[in-house]
Amino acid sequence: MTEQIPLWTPRPEDIDDSNLTAFQRGLPQKFGSYAELHDWSVSETGPFWEAIWDYAGVIGKKGEETFRSDGDMRKARFFPKASINFAENLLRLKGPAPAIIARAEGRDEVTLSWDDLHQQTAALQGWLEAQGVDATTRVAAIVPNGPEAVVAMLATSALGATYSSCSPDFGEQGILDRFGQIEPRVLIACNAYTYGGKVFDIRDKVQAIRAQVPSIKAVLWIDFVEGLPGEGASWAAVQADFANHNLRFEQTSFAHPLYIMFSSGTTGKPKCIVHSAGGTLLQHLKEHKLHANIKPGDRVFYFTTCGWMMWNWLVSALASEATLLLYDGNPFYPTRRVLFDFAAEVGATFYGVSAKYIDALKKKNIQPKESHDLSTIRTIASTGSPLAPESFDYVYESIKKDVNLASISGGTDIVSCFVLGNATLPVWRGEIQCAGLGMAIEIWDDEGKPIIDERGELVCKVAFPSMPIGFWNDQNDEKYRAAYFERFDGVWCHGDFGIETSHGGFVIVGRSDATLNPGGVRIGTAEIYRQVEQIDEVTECIAVGQEWQDDVRVVLFVTLAEGANLTDDLAKEIKTRIRTGASPRHVPAKVIAVQDIPRTKSGKITELAVRDVIHGREIKNTEALANPEALEYFKDLEELKDV
Repeated sequence: MTEQIPLWTPRPEDIDDSNLTAFQRGLPQKFGSYAELHDWSVSETGPFWEAIWDYAGVIGKKGEETFRSDGDMRKARFFPKASINFAENLLRLKGPAPAIIARAEGRDEVTLSWDDLHQQTAALQGWLEAQGVDATTRVAAIVPNGPEAVVAMLATSALGATYSSCSPDFGEQGILDRFGQIEPRVLIACNAYTYGGKVFDIRDKVQAIRAQVPSIKAVLWIDFVEGLPGEGASWAAVQADFANHNLRFEQTSFAHPLYIMFSSGTTGKPKCIVHSAGGTLLQHLKEHKLHANIKPGDRVFYFTTCGWMMWNWLVSALASEATLLLYDGNPFYPTRRVLFDFAAEVGATFYGVSAKYIDALKKKNIQPKESHDLSTIRTIASTGSPLAPESFDYVYESIKKDVNLASISGGTDIVSCFVLGNATLPVWRGEIQCAGLGMAIEIWDDEGKPIIDERGELVCKVAFPSMPIGFWNDQNDEKYRAAYFERFDGVWCHGDFGIETSHGGFVIVGRSDATLNPGGVRIGTAEIYRQVEQIDEVTECIAVGQEWQDDVRVVLFVTLAEGANLTDDLAKEIKTRIRTGASPRHVPAKVIAVQDIPRTKSGKITELAVRDVIHGREIKNTEALANPEALEYFKDLEELKDV
């Protein structure tokens, strides 16, 4: 399935100096391989997560009990007698060193020291307390990825309150569908944001949302764009008025609600997924320290918005005493190299982007290794969709040769990863390096039997701390259980279609709910995309199954590069590439050109929405889409009415 020579192998001295090796040295057991360590981590759940707590130096009271389970994953409890505060663990440092370096379109670079971060968090906490915010309430935010977003989350969680955010490009109804369900007491919002050189004023949208969510008692405005004042309290005034407030940390239980996050909502109102303070903290500390190898003083970048779980993942790097590198705006404006400019100029050590971003760079033949000094970067991470093998090649050939390419995969459901990188293991072309420690991951066939080098369902057999507390207002956990535990009774089934390789790595083939099933053979859409997106004339594609003559046929929609046309020759080339690179079963019955492809706010293409449109079914929540107008291109297509 893969080549016999890895694309990258860590040097012995780097393995010896890694956090993962240091963690193992502190354990009473000795392990001969990562596989042995992983086996122990999932068989000895309590001792493993207690070792993570101790190694990471979690601030709080651990309690005498680490893990409680009666064999039911859903009822498992971690550190049931612990008391912690999430923000306290992220604000463990003080001093003049930078905690945040932020850039945004239309804004000067902002640097906050650790002392600045403490000061701004304390001031905002004082204002939130004055609005009646406490550990029983929720704070919602419509914010760009800037320092204010981090301060808002920290001030909220320092009080033990629950935080939830959307990015400002969400439509009014999309925000109402989210915040209307969770009834926040306070709304924090920017006045405007800039993207692609254009200013987008959202003040009217924010006011409309406030008017329709009666639980909101106060709005705090962030003047992200100068000259557009909001009606009500301003960020600058709050920082001045509460400058002398003393920051305090409200201790909560390990399972206390920290975040409410949302499913994409493309098949109805988004599910409100509640994540715990302790589970999020412990899982992120494990992933950052042991898998991402983040060390004190590192500079960690991930290109994300505040509407995507990667923002929540990124900001937790503060708990590893790293500097956050934040960027808001178009990643290709004013040039396609703007993110590399930032990384090179501030000395990023961890550089995270989406698989689609890497693919776009590859298609434009951008050569960052020739234009930028990226010597500080040790890890390049990719997520959002499967990273194609050719994109692995591109990273090592065109970005940096000596780097750990960490393709990672998990989701909003767990606010973390199931499979991810490892600075002590080789990188094999097209493969995610390993299952996360403490994550009992297997790939199962339809009978629930583990399989290797075959496609199947990604499952997790053992409880882990970042499982959701539940869904908001979900009576008797009915929706929660239906979402994860019905496919295989009592075992977490994530909804990803994947492969476990003989190397111990993983390949995510696509979402299993979008899996194609022509002739009863299950096909992951990512396997098709991997082939098609190598063709220069194609900029993007999406494959769905069309119900046809008592079966399902594969239909491939493509968007084309400027000047390209979908000729018979190009359609033949696409099918040939799929046939030879994947299999005859993957070859679409139809190849159809469209002007655009619908995607979620976090940039993921939406196969289910397209599938519903071509079958004439109603799309229940177009507000979840970044470009809902693209759905029009798929309606009533003549090409789908014939053989």
